[in-house]
Amino acid sequence: MEIKHLKNIIIAACGFLFLFTAFGGLQTLQSSLNPEKGLGVASLSVIYGCLILSSLFLPSLIIKKIGCKWTIVAAMCCYITYSAGNFKPNWYSLIITSAILGFGGGLLWPAKCTYITTSGIRYANQLGKEKMDVVNQYFGIFFLIYQTSSIWGNLISSLVLEHNTTKVLSENTSYIHCGASNCPFQSTKFSNSTESIAEVTDNVRYTLMGIYTGCGVISVLIIAIFLDPIDLREDIENKHEDKQSIWKTLIDTILQLKDIRQFLLIPLTMIFGMQQGFLSSDYTKSYVTCSLGIKYVGYVMICCGATNSISSMLAGKLSPYIGRICLFIVAAAVSCSSIIALLLWNPNPNQLVLYFILPALWSMSDAIRQTLLNTFYGVLFASHKEAAFANYHVWQSLGFVIAFAYSNYFCVSIKLYIVLCVMLLGTILYMVVEYIEYRKSSTIVENTNTESPLENTSGGNLQEVDRKNSSIERDASLVID
Repeated sequence: MEIKHLKNIIIAACGFLFLFTAFGGLQTLQSSLNPEKGLGVASLSVIYGCLILSSLFLPSLIIKKIGCKWTIVAAMCCYITYSAGNFKPNWYSLIITSAILGFGGGLLWPAKCTYITTSGIRYANQLGKEKMDVVNQYFGIFFLIYQTSSIWGNLISSLVLEHNTTKVLSENTSYIHCGASNCPFQSTKFSNSTESIAEVTDNVRYTLMGIYTGCGVISVLIIAIFLDPIDLREDIENKHEDKQSIWKTLIDTILQLKDIRQFLLIPLTMIFGMQQGFLSSDYTKSYVTCSLGIKYVGYVMICCGATNSISSMLAGKLSPYIGRICLFIVAAAVSCSSIIALLLWNPNPNQLVLYFILPALWSMSDAIRQTLLNTFYGVLFASHKEAAFANYHVWQSLGFVIAFAYSNYFCVSIKLYIVLCVMLLGTILYMVVEYIEYRKSSTIVENTNTESPLENTSGGNLQEVDRKNSSIERDASLVID
């Protein structure tokens, strides 16, 4: 039985590996591959906007109607349309396929989580094992395989784009309009602009899109043929529950904002989407493609992906020893340093190492922040986890939407200042939340000590109070650390 369950987790991970090898590689190229009037970043903005709507309304209903397996298959087919739309991109084909992908993405991740969680729980029940231990093991195996997709997707793009035969005017060695000084209205005035360097021949584009589309088709076949379905009907009490769950998710997500802590964490939650949006659109376009060429985008993003994975693991390991607050401050300091460096740095191909170091530092701060923030959400909102994490995904996706939406209208320096301000605001408000939790835990301990029946000389009562106080103090220390 264990081999069967483990087989399904590995099959699901391999399907996602092929799918996001295609989408991950394509996403980082959009600003450089389709720069005309900001078509590439506009399509990414539509993707995450539709993903927000889809994740709020559709997953529960669709999963219960057709099951996890076929929901995953249908969602993966939505992703394939986006790769197909990039063969001959225009405002109609790319925006429409972006919307299709966005609605599919809102179904894909909940279906995956439901499948892995249900599979782990059922296996744990059969053998009498701890449920969370088995589920965590399954997710660990899944992400171990899936996370490598960023490496393969960007490696494919870099190898294919090396054969791009577009001519670039090499006599112009000035890069003063790359980096922070790059503005949308300047791109047509200079021979070393993004459009000139990023121009890709049709043959190269067709080859790259053919590989990505093929990866998407393989992912669908893997899931459709080899993944065992899970029957969820035993978990559904009646059909009315389906309709209730859609609106209940939306209402609970909105009502969760009445919690001041949830409201204060919005900027810190959004900053991840904004920073990743800047990295995958503006940095790749205005720094890498503008001065090095589009073929280097994949190599830079491979470095970012590797740094992100390692930093996430280290953040989880170091948190018990140096504390969550300290790590958040480190992440904020690294972000500030990276943003200031990007504002001051004038990109030049002779400084090749900086093209990798700066985004790697940026990714490191993002990884620390995201890892700890997920844990922090679980601690703060233990009794409302579903609504809290729904807010987390909504505000994070909104950060992506904002970053991609204003990408075509502001100079890079202005975008960096916006990210810096939101990041500093989010860090300050996060410290306020930590202070609120510290005051709350201190008040609980003080009230318990005040109400202790010291006048009662019964040894049994005194021991009970002591045990209660020590338990509260341990809980308080966990919140503060």
